[in-house]
Amino acid sequence: MNADGLEEEWAPSREYEIEIGTEPLDRPARNSVGGWPYLDDDQEWPRCFCGERMALFFQLDLPDDIEFFGGEHLSVFQCAHHNGRSNPMTVDDRLAPRFWEAPQPPFPGSFWRVLLQRDPGIPEAEPEPAVRALPLTLRPFVDAHGPFTMFFKAGGTAAWALYPESYRCACGAELAFVCQVPESREFAVRPGAPVQSHGIRDDAYALFLGSEVYLLACPLRCDPAAVLPVNQG
Repeated sequence: MNADGLEEEWAPSREYEIEIGTEPLDRPARNSVGGWPYLDDDQEWPRCFCGERMALFFQLDLPDDIEFFGGEHLSVFQCAHHNGRSNPMTVDDRLAPRFWEAPQPPFPGSFWRVLLQRDPGIPEAEPEPAVRALPLTLRPFVDAHGPFTMFFKAGGTAAWALYPESYRCACGAELAFVCQVPESREFAVRPGAPVQSHGIRDDAYALFLGSEVYLLACPLRCDPAAVLPVNQG
């Protein structure tokens, strides 16, 4: 109900298509593939269970009109040396406490980290060394793809490749959709970068073996790392 006692029409979260530019970045940008990570003062560059620093695949500022997470900074990391599918670890009907650090069979720990930070200020002094730094642009979605077309996007509704999946955070909140990365999306790497295990090509990386990736996050923001990557396809 609004102030006049009339029912308000429900408005879905705005949806934005994410486009990767072609001109390499030579300075920090908050919306980027690779590049200079923006991290909170108390947030260190994530490390894989193997001890190596994870590669920054992409980061972006979520527009203010995205439900739950508008105005926050999304950062997606994965190890350049370990590659697999995410394996949600649950306890009863909830994700395990600190599920982002849980073992990811066949690995004894986590090889990925996704962060939602409220206002990271100063970028890291050095850029991501493996993934080639390119700009990202977010454009409001115009219904050109159809409701179930899978593309690189933030906000709106997940276009599930197989069937909808839902998860409850360790804190009890139902995870909400943030971002979708399409199947076989390639992220170009710099010359001399390590070749990704089970990758698509020697000169590019892929997230989670190139599967369709859905990022679901805790709407209560119980932790900046309370973001689950779900893989399908």
